[in-house]
Amino acid sequence: MSNDTSGIEKPTPNDWFSIPEHGENSNAETRLAELEGYITPSSRFFVRSHNPTPTIDAASWHLRLYGDGLAEPMELDYAALQAMRQTEITRAIECAGNARAFFAEHYGQQAGGAQWHTGAIGVARWAGVRLRDVLENAGVTAHACDVLPVGLDHKAFARPLPITKAMADDTLIALRMNGERLPADHGFPARLVVSGWLGAASIKWLGEIQVSTQPLHTHWNTRDYTLAGPAYPPQPPADGIPITVMPVMSVIELDWNAELSAGTRTIRGRAFSGEGRVARVEYAVNDDPWRNATLEEPNIAAAGVRWVFSWTADPGEHVVRIRATDENGHVQPETVPWNDHGCLYNAIIAHTVRVTG
Repeated sequence: MSNDTSGIEKPTPNDWFSIPEHGENSNAETRLAELEGYITPSSRFFVRSHNPTPTIDAASWHLRLYGDGLAEPMELDYAALQAMRQTEITRAIECAGNARAFFAEHYGQQAGGAQWHTGAIGVARWAGVRLRDVLENAGVTAHACDVLPVGLDHKAFARPLPITKAMADDTLIALRMNGERLPADHGFPARLVVSGWLGAASIKWLGEIQVSTQPLHTHWNTRDYTLAGPAYPPQPPADGIPITVMPVMSVIELDWNAELSAGTRTIRGRAFSGEGRVARVEYAVNDDPWRNATLEEPNIAAAGVRWVFSWTADPGEHVVRIRATDENGHVQPETVPWNDHGCLYNAIIAHTVRVTG
C-alpha cells in the first residue's frame, strides 16, 4: 500500500516510508527500521520538497550563471557538465526539521512545519562537478561574496551560500546518485550537495546560479531555516540566526513504539555530525548507566557512522536512549531551546520499545 504523496514521482510504500503530520504531499520520511547497510538506496531516500517534483528534459535544460561576482555570464548544458572532470563523495543530507515532532513532546506545543521523527536523513554517493570548477570557468572574481543557487521547481526555491562554502572541495553540482542518474525526486538533472549543511542548502533541480559581490537574502535564510525565538537574537534582515552546519545527531533503526521479542537482540542505528567524524556513540536502557556502542566502518565526516550494541531484552516496556559525540567534542544535549521554526532538534530522544515474552 502506498502513501498519499502525489507530489513525488517514485513509489512511497508504507513498508519504506511514513508521511510526517502537517507535511505537504511532496514529503516522505524514511522508515529507518527497514534500512540495511551504510548507503541509503535512492528508492528509500527521504524526500523533502517545498513543491511537487517538476518534469525536466535534460536535452533542453541548461544552467545559467550570472552576477557581478563573475567576469561574464555563462550557460552550460547537461552534456557540458558531464564532460567536465567528475568527483564522487559520500555525504549525508539531513532536513533541518528532522526530529521536529519532539518539540511538541518536550514543550507541549508543536513547532510549525512537517512533524518529522528521525527519518529525514539519508546517506548517498553523489557524483558530479565541483561547484568551484564551474565558478572558476565562469571567472569568479576576488570580490565575490555570496552565491545564490535557484531551483526550477514552480516557486523557484533559493538559498544563498557564502563564497567560501561554494568553493569548498566537497560542494558539488551532482549529476548522479548511488551510481545512477539523479532520480527526479532528488534533483534531476542537477542539484547541489553542500556537505555538512542543512538539506535546504542542497538545492534540487538547479537552474541558475547568481554570484554577487554583496550579501544575498531570500525567504529561506531570513524567515525560515533560521533559529528564531527567545533564545536566539535576530540577525537582521533574518528573524533569528540563519542555519548552516548540522549538529551531532543519532538515530535508532527501530520504528516508534517498536515491539521486539524477548532475548538477545542486536540494536542498530546511525550517528552524524556536520562538523566531522563521529567519535563515540553511547546507549542507556531505562535507568542503566551509559555504555559505549560499537562503531562500524566506514566512518566518514559529514556522512556519519553506523553503530551497534547487543541487548538482553526482558519482557515489558523499556526506554532506550542514544547519544553521540563528534571528533570536535560536540555532544548531543539533554534538551535544546525552543525555536519557532522547529529546526535542529538534536536532543537525546527516549525511544520506547515493548518487549513481548
